[in-house]
Amino acid sequence: MKPRCAVLDDYQGVALASADWSPLADRVDVRVLREHLADRDAVVAAVEDCEIVVIMRERTPFDAELLARLPRLRLLVTSGPRNASIDLAAARARGVVVCGTASSPAPPTELTWALLLGLARHVRTEAQALREGGPWQSTVGSDLAGRTLGLVGLGKIGARVAAVGRAFGMDVVAWSENLTEERAAEHGARLAEDRLDLFASSDFVSLHLVLSDRTRGLVGEDELRAMRPSAYLVNTSRAGLVDRGALLRALREGWIAGAGLDVYDTEPLPAGDPLRTLPNVLALPHLGYVTEANYARYFGEAVEDIEAFLAGTPVRELP
Repeated sequence: MKPRCAVLDDYQGVALASADWSPLADRVDVRVLREHLADRDAVVAAVEDCEIVVIMRERTPFDAELLARLPRLRLLVTSGPRNASIDLAAARARGVVVCGTASSPAPPTELTWALLLGLARHVRTEAQALREGGPWQSTVGSDLAGRTLGLVGLGKIGARVAAVGRAFGMDVVAWSENLTEERAAEHGARLAEDRLDLFASSDFVSLHLVLSDRTRGLVGEDELRAMRPSAYLVNTSRAGLVDRGALLRALREGWIAGAGLDVYDTEPLPAGDPLRTLPNVLALPHLGYVTEANYARYFGEAVEDIEAFLAGTPVRELP
């Protein structure tokens, strides 16, 4: 019997069309699940007969308890080179090989600017008014030229965001725990005196850090209260970087002008969540990595990962 493979959380129904799966056609039974499975019981029922599972980023966590309930699982493939929602130690202990794929920094960089520009020029409000016959020109946009862009994190994505900011004529300031003046200068940014200085001095703050025990909740009440009432926060990185309760208070009480969000503590975002309806929030359904080229890379390399595993020579194993 051929091994079975399930591809989870293919929301757009594009997994099979985004890559050439023909090398596996006679060797693996592949099925695709489009609907998100909200709990472990549902995941187990859907994939307990599978030796191979392909997951999209952190859409479905694979913790120790779930892995223990999937004794047939031998290969877990995740899109991207890391996945904090997989218990790698538990996978190794159960003999499950975990492999990843490459991921481009370009799509999240571009989406960061879609959110930032949308906030600055009130795109949602004006577009909705135009479609619904509302007022003609009801808002006044915020300039980017001459304003300060604060970047929390200046890695692959942060550095690209900085380059665009400079192209708009913005003053770019950056901070992270290990960032040096030399590294910041390499990307045309000034090093902030400290974290609170960055939040206090910036007109737009954008987050570009990996979520870890050290960075979880990094942006809390102190940071948000330090921001100007005219300033905006953009998060296309990870929701856990921001204290959700503090952010909701900041938005409701006007500590900041608004927020552009693409990541959430619970995804898909529940229907009644206030982040869906607050008027000063521009929210997207985690689209940062969702582009044609990135999907071709994800699913194309997922096929390669499966081929290599079947040949006994796994590639791109997560450490």
